Formats: sequence, structure tokens, C-alpha cells
Amino acid sequence: MEDPWAEIGAGASQIGSSSQGDDGTGPGGTSAPSTSTTAASGRPSRLTPRRLVAQPTRLQAVEDDPLGPLGASTTGADGSLPPLAPPVPPVKEQLPLRTTMPAGAGAAAKRSSPPDPHRIDDDDGFDQQSAGPRQPPPVQAAQPSPIRSTMQPSVSLEQAAKPSFQISVGDPHKVGDLTSSHIVYSVRTKTTSKAYKQGEFEVKRRYRDFLWLYNTLHANNPGVVVPPPPEKQAVGRFESNFVEARRAALEKMLNKTAAHPTLQHDADLKLFLESEAFNIDVKHKERKEPSLGESKSMLSSFGINVGSTNKFVEQDDWFHERKVYLDALENQLKALLKAIDGMVVQRKAMAEAAGDFSASLHALSTVELSPTLSGPLDALSDLQIMIRDVYDRQAQQDVLTFGIIIEEYIRLIGSVKQAFTQRQKAFYSWHTAESELQKRKASQDKLLRQGKSQQDRLNQVSAEVADAERKVHQARLLFEDMGRLMRSELDRFEREKVEDFKSGVETFLEGAVEAQKELIEKWETFLMQLDAEDDETVFYRPPVIQTNKPAGDTAVDRARARIDEDSD
Repeated sequence: MEDPWAEIGAGASQIGSSSQGDDGTGPGGTSAPSTSTTAASGRPSRLTPRRLVAQPTRLQAVEDDPLGPLGASTTGADGSLPPLAPPVPPVKEQLPLRTTMPAGAGAAAKRSSPPDPHRIDDDDGFDQQSAGPRQPPPVQAAQPSPIRSTMQPSVSLEQAAKPSFQISVGDPHKVGDLTSSHIVYSVRTKTTSKAYKQGEFEVKRRYRDFLWLYNTLHANNPGVVVPPPPEKQAVGRFESNFVEARRAALEKMLNKTAAHPTLQHDADLKLFLESEAFNIDVKHKERKEPSLGESKSMLSSFGINVGSTNKFVEQDDWFHERKVYLDALENQLKALLKAIDGMVVQRKAMAEAAGDFSASLHALSTVELSPTLSGPLDALSDLQIMIRDVYDRQAQQDVLTFGIIIEEYIRLIGSVKQAFTQRQKAFYSWHTAESELQKRKASQDKLLRQGKSQQDRLNQVSAEVADAERKVHQARLLFEDMGRLMRSELDRFEREKVEDFKSGVETFLEGAVEAQKELIEKWETFLMQLDAEDDETVFYRPPVIQTNKPAGDTAVDRARARIDEDSD
């Protein structure tokens, strides 16, 4: 391979030789350093010092210079310059591959190993059969993996750090005598929170305990929308459908409360879920905190009266719009709940009608003489019984899926309105404190005008003014904090409402579709039996009449006899 430094070395040696004399001296008779190292390597030696002397520059033409004639003038006969040749593109230098394998190891490995279909180990990179460049191996299209990943979707660090709760309310049973009978539920909790003694535990609670938890959480957390329990019901509270609907509503209340970022850390929720002696602990707590039960506990701690007879006028447009929206939403949900109740009543009426129709068909099949007709009638009677069960089950599913969500959000709107009321009380407290501050300042100004004769009274009034200013500041901060908290709570309410209604509608539709599929399947089975060739063997085979039995002992005769007895 041609050395790329050859021309540069030659040029350097030529310049060096031209700058010296015949006797090895430089210009002016100065002795030049030895150029043996220069001649050998093509560049000056670094071991000996070099003396720099200014020399006139000479430009010489270099043959085969890729940059063109930059040296002496090479004009033509007419004085014109020849055209410049285009530069030659650089050629990539082929460097030999280095390997740590001994010589001959590759060939031995090729002979011992099976042939490579892609010929990756060929050193020359050419296909020997076609005597041309080796073609790259074909690339197959990506196929979906048959193995499904079992990894759960990743969650944020904030969600991973939050404690998780799984609460179930079950095993409702009636306890007590006629005067004190009530339903007791088993509340089973599984949690990852370190605030609890165990990760899984179970307690017994009744309905009034859930009601206590709701009121207490409202008092402890003003401005927070607390999930409410179902409403009281005096009539029919021990019926199975009502008990199941209440159980599901209580379970949903506890799970939503435990999932709330603020309520899940409340000490009273821990007391409700974990305490074995719940009634004793509640009484002990009420003795320590007698003012519990209203949002006055936080506001009255400032010494401020929270009641006011003036009508509240909302100053914030955002809260005014949300209040109007919640009023309209509550009216629409109540109308929807009424329509759902009417539909459930109709389904139950259809189930009852199907039962009556089945009884009539069965009575008709018992008096029919022809077995080819009595059999299908009796089978149709059994089919109506199954249809009645489907209607009953669908009516109960409508109540427990879509109806319970509507009732829950009607109660949640009531909880939101209660938070609005707490904010109004904080507003009244703020303005009451400001009025009190103005009175204290007026008394202070009056004493200041009287001079130093009332110095003791002035010091007392000044202290009262300072205390009133502190109360105004605290009341204003409370009102502003409640406003910011309620904004986030209403945003959370909207997100959960969309998710819950979407899930409820999907469950409602899936239940309706499954019920219709079940009905269609039962009707199709009945029609296939009707189209069978041997109708007598499909539905009903009359008993064989024995010759030794007296006449009138057949199944039809016995049915007629029973009908005659009933008519008598």
C-alpha cells in the first residue's frame, strides 16, 4: 500500500537539502545540524535542538497533487489558466482484523461445526457460488409473542407509597329482642398501613356505628366530601333485599373513605375499623372531646360564634356555578331513581304475571285428554317458572348495580352541600371576627383620645385588639383553606362520578343482555323440543295402563278427580 506520508517526507527532505550548502553549513557559513535522523524518518528529530532561521518560501509543483497546481504558474501559450481538476474522494483504508485465536483455529472450527446457512464466518465477505458480494440474510416480520406478560402496569411513586385498603362488609344477621332488634355486620379489613396493629382484622358493627363515623369525619375534616352511609328506614328494614342493598352501600362507603387521601389518615377511621370495644372507646373519646359532633369544634376553638341569621351571598362565581350545577344534578338523579324504581316494579309485576301464567298452564295440562298436547303445556308451564325467576333476578340486579349508584350520588350531593354549609360558617366566623376587631379598635381609639389617665384600661384594650386581630387572621386562613380544599374535592367528585356511572351503566347493560340471552336460550330449547319428531317422548309420557287396574285409574282421571274435589 502506498505510504500517505511519502510525498510530505520527500518535500521536507528537498527543502532541507536546499537550505544547506555543499559543505553542510547553512547560509552565512553556519554549521547546520545533522540531518541523518531527518533523512531516515522523513521528519526532524526531537532529540536535538533545532534552530529556526527564516528562509524564503519556494512553491514547487507537485506531480499528481490531488489539490491541483498550486505551485509554479502553468499558464498556456495564450496566457490562460488550465481548468482545475476535481478533488479525488478519499478511499477508506482497509485495516486487517485482529483476533486472539491461533492460526488455523477458524478453519478447524468451520470443519467441525455444521455449515452456517448465512455464511457469517467468511473472511472475504463474498459469495463463492455467485462470485459476488454476499447477500444479507432475509429478515422475517415480527410476530406477536404467544406468551402474555403477567406484569402489572407501573404506578407512580406517590401511589405506591400510599397505604392500600380492602374492606368487605358481610354476614348480616339479626340480633336482639323485639324492642332492640338490629342488624350486625362483619367488617373485614386488609391493609398495608403501618398505623394498624395487624394487616388483616375483623370487627362487628351496626348501622348507627357507620352513622357515627360519617358525622365524626365531617366534624374532623371541614370542607372534605365524606362518603355518606345509606339512609335510615323504619319499615321493612329486615327484608332480605333491603339488607343486601344496605350492606353493599356500607361496603362502598368504607372503601371510598379509606381510599381518600385525607380521610384514610383520620384517627376515628382507625378506631372504627380496628377497635374491639368500640362503644367503650367512643364514650371515652366523647368525654375527652365534649364539643365533637359539629364543625363548631374547629371554629369554636377560636372563640367565634358560627351561627348567623343573615342569608349567605356567594361572592365566588366558581362556587356559585357549582352550587347551581349540584342542585340541577340532584333533581335529575332523583327523577332517574324514580324511573328505575318504576322499572323494577314492572319487572316484579312481569315475574308475578309469569308465575300466574305458569299455574294456569299447569292446571290446563292436567285436564287435557291428549298427551301430545298436555306434555307441551306442562313444559311451557315450567318454562314460565324459569322466566319468572329471570325477571326477579334482573329486578334485584338493577337495584344493586345502577340503582345503588344513583342513591349513593344523591347522598354524596348532600355531603357536598354540607361542606358548602361549613364554608359558609367559616365565612360568617371571619366577618364576625372582623366586626369584633372593629369594636375593639374603636374602644382603643377612644381611650387614646382621653390621654394617659386610662393607661391600665388602654393596655387591656390593646391586648384585646391584638387577640381580635389574631382571630381574624385565623378565621380568614380557615376560610381560604376550605375554599382551596373544596375545589380539589369537587374535582375529585366529578372524576369519581364519571368512573362510577360508566361502570354502573356497563354492569346494568351486561346484566340486561345476559338476561335476554338466557330467555332466548330457554325459548329456543322449547321450540326445538316442539319440532322433535316424537313429541310424546320429549315432553310427557303417560303411564302405561295395566289390564288388572280398574277403569278410571289413569293420570288424567286422577287429575279430573282432584279438580272435581276442588270445585266441590
